[in-house]
Amino acid sequence: MRWMAVVFGAALWMGVATGSGAGEYPLVPAKLVKARDGMGNVLAKLEAGEDVTIAYFGGSITAANGWRPMTFKWFQQTWPKSKLTQVHAAIGGTGSDLGVFRFEQDVLAHDPDLLFVEFAVNDGGAKPERIYRQFDGIIRKAWKHNPKMDICFVYTLALGFVKNLQQGFCPRAASADERVADYFGIPSINVALRIVEMEKEGKLVFHGERGAKPPEGKFIFTHDSCHPTKAGHEVFRDVIAKAITAMKPTSKPGAHVLKKPFVADTWVNANMVPVDPTMLSGGWTKLPTDKGLGRRFHNRMPVIWEASKPGQKITFRFKGTLVKLYDLLGPDGCKAICSVDGKVVRTAKRFDHYCTYHRLATLSIAEKLPDAVHTVTVEVSPEQPDRESVLKRVRNKPKFDPKRYDGTGLRVGGIMLLGELVKD
Repeated sequence: MRWMAVVFGAALWMGVATGSGAGEYPLVPAKLVKARDGMGNVLAKLEAGEDVTIAYFGGSITAANGWRPMTFKWFQQTWPKSKLTQVHAAIGGTGSDLGVFRFEQDVLAHDPDLLFVEFAVNDGGAKPERIYRQFDGIIRKAWKHNPKMDICFVYTLALGFVKNLQQGFCPRAASADERVADYFGIPSINVALRIVEMEKEGKLVFHGERGAKPPEGKFIFTHDSCHPTKAGHEVFRDVIAKAITAMKPTSKPGAHVLKKPFVADTWVNANMVPVDPTMLSGGWTKLPTDKGLGRRFHNRMPVIWEASKPGQKITFRFKGTLVKLYDLLGPDGCKAICSVDGKVVRTAKRFDHYCTYHRLATLSIAEKLPDAVHTVTVEVSPEQPDRESVLKRVRNKPKFDPKRYDGTGLRVGGIMLLGELVKD
């Protein structure tokens, strides 16, 4: 169930990926590997037997027990003299729009030598202009932190992207990534293209029901719309391993050149700000980290504040143009009344069609604001969201507990800003 939102999200993006947007945003020809400036720094450290940290940054395809641990094991086996550390920085159902805000906390805090970035599926519905801002921000943050950090883009597959790839083109999001990669000299590996090639070669079928037996000599790539089977992940691993091996002769160590921004409105100033207790009205609770939701999400939200009663508020000021909350959706989620400078700008439900469980989310409050000081308030509404879309699926199941779906919970782990917090 925890993957359901991602699966349906990928299905929703299919129309975007294959629609008429290709005319507005010309697609880039697909190539299995583009070495560009290579991975000279990390390869030199590996060849010398030095300690190396590898970060994996992406969505559920990277978070899965698949190509991420498989490629990490390949690194360990190929360079056994090096002590390797893996940074698992992938979150299912999220794209680079959250990634650019959480990058310092989830990636840079671990000082990686190599960074894999995989957001082409979860960014499938985003306009290229937005992807440019977010990716430029990630790259600038990375190379300001460590100019010798090597970066590699990995393009995975949702079934809605197949048509573009069969025609020889990267889907829209991967095409946007490729333009950024070309500009900065970042290598890219298009594992999705290999899957399409193997289907044409008669070696796999794209989709099959869980438990279905594939035709003789073939394997099933996915049981939903994008998450690979073990065999699919193994293909990803093999393509990546072969690509990195091929880059060795041409990759030279040295500091990466941080060019001027790819776009003028880069999101390099995207910040994740912790919640200060002074921002909260009475009654909020700091969740313990040794049990419940506080424990479950502690690796992504070190501190979570919870409100459960109508009228409870979080209020803060910032100077900038965009503001969101890093929060949780869940069965007992509230309606959140969002105000900027004393005016209600929206009411956001912290509950949706997939809320049989709690998951990480972002509550978008406002963007494209004047670059000035703004006062933001988010208040728990007395009115609960309509939960019937979930209740009709679960109320007749064994152990159904209606209390799980009753409440006005708001759980906040951080404040996302394009700008800076203003402290009184």
